[in-house]
Amino acid sequence: MRTMGLDVGSKTVGVAVSDPFGWTAQGIEIVKINEAQEEYGIDRIGELIAIHEVTKVVIGLPKNMNNSIGPRAEASLRYAELVKETFGLPVILQDERLTTVQAERMLIEEGNTSRAKRKKVIDKVAAVMILQNYLNQNQN
Repeated sequence: MRTMGLDVGSKTVGVAVSDPFGWTAQGIEIVKINEAQEEYGIDRIGELIAIHEVTKVVIGLPKNMNNSIGPRAEASLRYAELVKETFGLPVILQDERLTTVQAERMLIEEGNTSRAKRKKVIDKVAAVMILQNYLNQNQN
């Protein structure tokens, strides 16, 4: 009974899952997608849902700073609908403004993560932050 967190981009989806108690988020994978060609990595997301016994999915919603919905947020909304229709799981949208910026800053502060390495893991780290923010706000 875990929750999955997704950071949806146009080329990758960062994936994180919670521990069984819903306390902490761990990054597990970056799924390659191609939004332009309507390849969304849904088969792999389904495999990860099954492997980790996911019962709920949290997807980052990148709203604009003025709280409006732009093109990236619209893409995340479409992805959320696809996940919901495909797997029949509850899907929660989590405000993710500045999450990628925070993730990059965190990796830079570690000091041992090169720009190339950061680029490879940033989406997974952002997925962890999205999911952890959700878990922190919803712990009983």
